[in-house]
Amino acid sequence: MITDYFRFLLTHPGRLAFGILATLGSGFGQTYFIGLYNAEIRGAFDLSHGDIGGLYAVATIASALLLPVVTPLYDRWGLRAFALLATGLLAAGALAMAGAAGIAGLLGALFLLRLGGQGLMGHMGITTMARSFAASRGKATSVAAMGFPLAEGTLPALAVGVAAMVAWREAWMVWAAVTLAVVTPLLLLLARQHEGGPVEVAGPPPGSQRDWRRSEVVRDTRFLLLIPAGVAAPFAVTVLFFHQVPLAELRGWSETMLAAGLSVFAVGHVTGLFLAGPTVDRFGAGRVLPPALIPLALAGLALAVITPSWGILVWSGLLGVGLAFGATAAGALWAELYGVTHLGAIRGLFQALAVFATAIGPVTTGWLLDAGLGPFGLGLGLAAGIGLAALLATLGLRRSPG
Repeated sequence: MITDYFRFLLTHPGRLAFGILATLGSGFGQTYFIGLYNAEIRGAFDLSHGDIGGLYAVATIASALLLPVVTPLYDRWGLRAFALLATGLLAAGALAMAGAAGIAGLLGALFLLRLGGQGLMGHMGITTMARSFAASRGKATSVAAMGFPLAEGTLPALAVGVAAMVAWREAWMVWAAVTLAVVTPLLLLLARQHEGGPVEVAGPPPGSQRDWRRSEVVRDTRFLLLIPAGVAAPFAVTVLFFHQVPLAELRGWSETMLAAGLSVFAVGHVTGLFLAGPTVDRFGAGRVLPPALIPLALAGLALAVITPSWGILVWSGLLGVGLAFGATAAGALWAELYGVTHLGAIRGLFQALAVFATAIGPVTTGWLLDAGLGPFGLGLGLAAGIGLAALLATLGLRRSPG
């Protein structure tokens, strides 16, 4: 399995590099990166923790609402034009952050960063892989997803180095320059690899003589039943890591163990990606998605019942594996069910729902923690919800199209 994976990498390096670079570049608009400047932003604009959290949620939800409007352009424009749009919005967000003079400017900067980064860059990387490959779609999407942990492992360290040399506003000018001078030209160069069309041509989806349109997909009961399973992985990861500090305080866990948990999560994520791609190619995304949620449910149970600090390592590792399998299966599923002609619009709708879920998840969980819910109740609730999502997905995949 691993040998086939590396042979695949060596056969299509340029095409796969586009996906990795797109997801890596999305890091400038991801929560963990923007959060590095949380204290500086609060100080500059005299904001409380709740204020910055509220603004961030508004910006994220607004970007999610706009994604279904913008992502169909992927199907109409060439890849190079869409790459220019995505990187342009991301760079504009970084420049807006550097020059924001008030709350409105800050909100606009956050909106552009979330739309261009988390929204369009990640969408472009995964969708391009799903469209370019058919029999190897699982491996291709898992390779592209490698850019996410790569960014998580490198960008914070780069941010610390830049912070030692310049103030935070100047740092955002640096990230804008990196996006425009490094990421954009490389993406445009690598996009040429995809101009000849897909490497592997897929036939029409099962049960249909043609590829589906988004207007048809939203009326398909299967799509509605699959959405909870599709967003389960990013929802669970966002909720648990966003609130990891208060959860640790309730259990008396040390910050050292929290840091170790992040490392275990990264190892589980990368290892899971290596395994998830070939698994999806062998069995199909539809057959993999429901069992892919098992590690996520087990992570919730581990949070609930393992009280010693080493429990962090258990649920963090399970989250990493679950994210790898869940995201890879979901990334390939829509092309498998509905074809690739309108994949940009279809995945864009799913991406919007996923972003919306990650926006409301931390807020609702915070309310539950304020109301007295502890790690035990949160873990059990999360496990039960993920189990329900897996059941709905199983039922959905057994239904006929329509």
